[in-house]
Amino acid sequence: MEGKVLIANRGEIAIRIMNSCRDLGLDWVVVYTEADRDSEHVRLNRTEGPEQNAWKITSYNDPNDIFAVADHSDSTAIHPGYGFFSEDYRFARRAANRNRPLTFIGPNWKVIRDLGDKINTKRVANKLNIPTIPGTDSPIYNEMEAEEIAYSLLENQRILGIEDPSVLVKAAAGGGGMGIEEVTEIEQFRRTYRQLQNYAKRQFGDGGVLIEQCLKDYNHLEVQLVCSCYSERIHFSSRNCTIQSTGRQKRIEAAPGFHSSCFTYNFDEQKVLSQIVDYSLKLASYVNYDNVGTWEWIVDRTGQPYLLEVNTRIQVENDISARISYLDGQQPNLIREQIRLALGERAGYKQNDINFLGAAIELRIVAEDTRRGFAPWIGTITDFSFPAHDWSVVYSHVPSDRDYTIPSDFDPNLALALVWAETMDEAKQRAARFIDESVIRGKDSNGGPIITNLSYLKENLDRLLTF
Repeated sequence: MEGKVLIANRGEIAIRIMNSCRDLGLDWVVVYTEADRDSEHVRLNRTEGPEQNAWKITSYNDPNDIFAVADHSDSTAIHPGYGFFSEDYRFARRAANRNRPLTFIGPNWKVIRDLGDKINTKRVANKLNIPTIPGTDSPIYNEMEAEEIAYSLLENQRILGIEDPSVLVKAAAGGGGMGIEEVTEIEQFRRTYRQLQNYAKRQFGDGGVLIEQCLKDYNHLEVQLVCSCYSERIHFSSRNCTIQSTGRQKRIEAAPGFHSSCFTYNFDEQKVLSQIVDYSLKLASYVNYDNVGTWEWIVDRTGQPYLLEVNTRIQVENDISARISYLDGQQPNLIREQIRLALGERAGYKQNDINFLGAAIELRIVAEDTRRGFAPWIGTITDFSFPAHDWSVVYSHVPSDRDYTIPSDFDPNLALALVWAETMDEAKQRAARFIDESVIRGKDSNGGPIITNLSYLKENLDRLLTF
């Protein structure tokens, strides 16, 4: 393949994109900020001289900086990684439509726009008879209409025998958990509605409100799709991302999404997994999805799935799906597939060419105090090493041969560790062994020892895929 890819991201994902470009014979350029100058994604490249391919910028969130480096370095494509501009349709549209166009390595900007709007996604899903969380699929501005909807949702939960029924009242223009209130009794509704509507007007300039059933006892599952502009759509099974921090940040993921060795389900788990795969492919086909993407689902204790949202990008946990998938006997590199397909190649394989075997677990290793609300730890790492096995892999931007001060500008994510095995029980055992063999030492500014979530990860392995 020909071309030069500007990697508009940082840390471990930047390194993984670099390695994928190398595999494909593509040149690349990286960007970095002052806070990241000691990161491995910078150190592995050249920051000066005639062959410079690492360029310092003010911020990863400044599109003008990114495009200036792209032009100066003669880049032909741009990979946003995850976060930052990865789901910003305006950035993708600008890349495609500027005088010197760049291939955006992700879906078409129109797809990002349409699926990035959760209300629109829900509306389209409902049109296709894909199950979504019971509630509204458009903003409500009338108080009496809103109360009628809330009453209906509460009564329906009581009829179904759901304990402690409740509804969520959400600011339609909100995001990131902002502007959400729970109501358990209809007598509370009007007061909550008025408070939230006023908040939404002040905060977002839009008083529209969404009303949904509050689901409490569920698992968070995802379906990994790889699609091309030639209408090829292939799934790479499911994964379970239920174990999360208090801020809804994933900490342990496992694939496949359910496994009978972990829990006695009140439903046919294989049937449910097939359902969410089929629904995901149905929606992808309808919107002509044309790159890598993730369909996020919640499944309640009865086995009822509900589409939550679509992530129009590569995700942190993409490799957990690849580790139970085999194409020509090899575990695929989904980042490499993403780049290849975005640059116009065909997938070159079909669904029946993919075999699913075994189980895999991903551990997100973070410098944080899980006993204090997952509070981030900031300091200097002095020892950083992980075991090497033929059933594990580690992705990290933290150097292992020198001290490294964790930048306070970003979340203190240290590494992603993946293990895989023939069974889920064996994968759990290997994950526990991997944690025990890991060495992370460091000190904060007061000389106190580093705090990580390794113990938390080990303690929660037995919760995987359970209700």
